[in-house]
Amino acid sequence: MIILTNLRGTEFVLNCDLIEMVTSNPDTTITLTNGTLHIVRESKEEVIKRTIEYKRNIFQYPQGE
Repeated sequence: MIILTNLRGTEFVLNCDLIEMVTSNPDTTITLTNGTLHIVRESKEEVIKRTIEYKRNIFQYPQGE
């Protein structure tokens, strides 16, 4: 899950496993696998960065093993 901001300035949490496509035209638009669209303030690169960070955190080996 990643935290993003819609165009009105409200933060929301998005399940990044459902992202199908991210475009910039010029607003960043996220298309989910179910067809839902989200337009966000963050750049396309920032959405990708947050998704990668989230995936790294959940797939990290537990400490001490």
